[in-house]
Amino acid sequence: MRRNIQPIFAVLLIGIFSSIAAQDISNAEYEKPLGKNLFFKIVTDPNVDPRKCAVGMACAAQAVRDGHNVEIFFASHAVLLLQEAYLNALDRRASTPAGTCRGFFSTLVEGGAGIHCSTGSQAVVGVTPDDPDQVLIQGYNLNWSGPQGVVALSCSSEVQLVY
Repeated sequence: MRRNIQPIFAVLLIGIFSSIAAQDISNAEYEKPLGKNLFFKIVTDPNVDPRKCAVGMACAAQAVRDGHNVEIFFASHAVLLLQEAYLNALDRRASTPAGTCRGFFSTLVEGGAGIHCSTGSQAVVGVTPDDPDQVLIQGYNLNWSGPQGVVALSCSSEVQLVY
């Protein structure tokens, strides 16, 4: 006599899915593969979508905290994020607590992330490599480049994220 195993199989599947669904994954530990080469490119105009810019910086800062090698390139109007006054005022526009975005940037600097900007995009907002001290955040090495820098950083990375 042949037994019908479909009901038994269904009960087993329901039990498995129920136990998976019951697990609290809100604070789950994610596998953190160390040492990946990550390239973040922020090109969104912070006047159009400040929250997206803040999220990009937050993800780059998290990658640094997780031990990855991070290169971050600011292009187009996202170069405004490198201006002292602009970055300090970004939290209000991005609906983040005061000091949050500046904290992300500090994490990048302190964690040794390579910070790059588009020379042409900086020129559009009135900043050149000859006179950045009056406007840009100080205390880190800013690498000025153009499309060739973006291509080189992309090619040398394992993962690219664009915001």
